[in-house]
Amino acid sequence: MIYVNARFLTQPITGVQRYSIEISKALNKLVPNVVFLAPNNIIHPELAKELNVKVIGKRSGHLWEQLDLPRYLKSVNSPLLVNLANTAPLFYKNKVSTLHDIAFVRYPESFSRSFRYSYQLAIPFILRSSKKVITVSEFSKQEICDVYQVAKDKVSVIYNAVSDVFNENTLSPVSSDTEEKYIMAVSSINKQKNFHGLIEAFNLLNQTSHQLYIIGSINKNFADPELINAIDKDPRIKLLGRVSDEELTNLYAGASAFVYPSFYEGFGIPPLEAQACGCPVVVSNVASLPEVCGDSALYCAPDNIEDIANKIQMMISDKDLRSDFIEKGYQNINKYSWEASAAKLNALIQEI
Repeated sequence: MIYVNARFLTQPITGVQRYSIEISKALNKLVPNVVFLAPNNIIHPELAKELNVKVIGKRSGHLWEQLDLPRYLKSVNSPLLVNLANTAPLFYKNKVSTLHDIAFVRYPESFSRSFRYSYQLAIPFILRSSKKVITVSEFSKQEICDVYQVAKDKVSVIYNAVSDVFNENTLSPVSSDTEEKYIMAVSSINKQKNFHGLIEAFNLLNQTSHQLYIIGSINKNFADPELINAIDKDPRIKLLGRVSDEELTNLYAGASAFVYPSFYEGFGIPPLEAQACGCPVVVSNVASLPEVCGDSALYCAPDNIEDIANKIQMMISDKDLRSDFIEKGYQNINKYSWEASAAKLNALIQEI
């Protein structure tokens, strides 16, 4: 019997939770003897029902993960525990743990002090006490091995993919020339994601044909009040907050371009989502993004505001270029599959 730590079902869905959910759904179809364990404060009941989640313990959050979860596992003969969302029980050794990236080390200013300190204390211990470590790109694997001195053969790369809801066959019609034109960005809103640079580049365009839509919520762990002030000052910029997957799908489909000028990404799911919806992408030429996007994106230097602006201008003004990158985007997403990633995870489990 394989057990999965499903505390991610108690958290809002960002990239880490998306990975955990989709890998779990695919693994559940692939493997008959998998059990998902979660505390009782689940906020995604439909997913919990699909995964047939077993609710255990009385606590929630980190206390549930560190106390209730390992206590239950020991009562059922200490089986292998798969952790998919960065954290794991510190003192339970029969486990596989996933670390998506080390942004909290490379860009500590993007995180609250409490979040940063808790990860800096816990992550080295989790890595040492896990039988295997999973991460989401070769870039992140190198980062983890370099910073924490983890042997390369202990770390396996299991990629993200695009969720079914973003399949282009389910989309509403793309916006016509008479409707509002916009470029868009999707991410957690913090300094690491370089929204400051995006807004400055958008201002350099000095145009009125397009608005800028920013989709993402403000998380207390990723605070950046200066950025919110910059957004509020420009009426052409719309901060839409968190939206449903269905709304996000149609926003991708109607955008002239998707822009992702991040300084640091362990993988970066949003560019793939945009590509699946027929939206051409402009992304940073750093971190994992060249690995993930290959030749399917127009690259910009994230620390060069003029370059970001120029690449946006190229994408929204050249129809042939847009068409070329739309087609390349469709080809790129075919390289990634949740089913293939779940199969790789299952192979790793069987090896252990």
